[in-house]
Amino acid sequence: MVTVRKFRALRPQKGMEKKVASPPYDVLNSEEARKLAEGNPYSFLHVIKPEIDLPAGTDLYAPEVYQKAKENMERFIGEGILIQEEKPSLYIYRQIMQEREQYGIVGCVAAEEYEKDIIKKHELTRRAKEEDRVKHIEAANAHAGPVFLTYKARESINKLVAEEVTKEPLYDFVADDGVRHTVWIVSEEAADKIIEEFKKIDYLYVADGHHRSASGTIVAKRRREANPHHTGEEEYNYFLAVMFPDNQLKIMDYNRVIKDLNGHSAEELFKFLEEVFTIEEKGESPYRPQKKGEVAMYFEGKWYKLNFKPEKVDKDDPVNSLDTALLQNLVLRPFFGIDDPRTSEKIDFVGGIRGLEELKRLVDSGQYQVAFALFPTSIAELMRIADAGQVMPPKSTWFEPKLRSGLLVHRLD
Repeated sequence: MVTVRKFRALRPQKGMEKKVASPPYDVLNSEEARKLAEGNPYSFLHVIKPEIDLPAGTDLYAPEVYQKAKENMERFIGEGILIQEEKPSLYIYRQIMQEREQYGIVGCVAAEEYEKDIIKKHELTRRAKEEDRVKHIEAANAHAGPVFLTYKARESINKLVAEEVTKEPLYDFVADDGVRHTVWIVSEEAADKIIEEFKKIDYLYVADGHHRSASGTIVAKRRREANPHHTGEEEYNYFLAVMFPDNQLKIMDYNRVIKDLNGHSAEELFKFLEEVFTIEEKGESPYRPQKKGEVAMYFEGKWYKLNFKPEKVDKDDPVNSLDTALLQNLVLRPFFGIDDPRTSEKIDFVGGIRGLEELKRLVDSGQYQVAFALFPTSIAELMRIADAGQVMPPKSTWFEPKLRSGLLVHRLD
């Protein structure tokens, strides 16, 4: 049984939503965020990337960064940029990207259910990143960005959503990247029905936001232990989430660029690859993998189609049959010497939204020597791995469109 709870959203004053709403904190570096927020004192990047208001080069984990997040959140509230709803509600959040629509329920979910694995994970988290988000939540006294969750679609919920979105939206705008964002406040009657329908769902799955969900759970546990009058109904027991049905979501490719050949020659590279793949040269035009088990490689001005040899794939293993795992285990580790892709300086990752031309550009620039483009992981694969209690290799999924931060914020008291 899944618990979904209404909340009193902290949200932009009507008319301010486009100026406030920002990309999530983890898709921009500090310089990109500084540039994006330039000239816009209302951008929520001032809250979720507060280092942009401090001198360049400031340690991202320094106390003054979290203090600035607190100050900026208080400024947004004090100046009426953000206002708080009078009564708890659920919301519907629609995103339209390139004519594809997805409708999510925005509400709070129980940290305890994350601990009990009712909210399932598919990635490992890093303690330093968890603690960073914990400090940010504590400083801002809020969950500033929602966790992106998915669930196995239910027609009963779809019907309730369809009825609500015929009404006047709270917000409706097109962001600078061309994605349309629309938010509705759900009527009290429909919200109660939606909450009851979620009780019939066995599990939620973290699609994106593993560190946000882990840190929200850590804060809940710490506050629970520190409160002698804890009841379980306090706001800190819940964290902010947007829940989308699985059949509306799209995972994009998440690609790899490699710094060098690890001391090997081009001849040795192809000799090694011939042991793992069948190889077909595709020429100078970018080639995109067409199916699972197929990888594209860009090297020395040419694209190649690589297909894993069937004997190399254990289809019964939900993790090691993933293309990301096969590439890591059969190629990146043994040939390129990349033992841990999360920490290795020999590799970088390029989200599919940037396109294959970005891979070509990076290699042609000389920054990297070879690029690998992958066929996207599926939602079914994600759920299968989470259900098995296992984790995916790092950087296996890239979801688009990204949720905007600052549209709906959950305060902890």
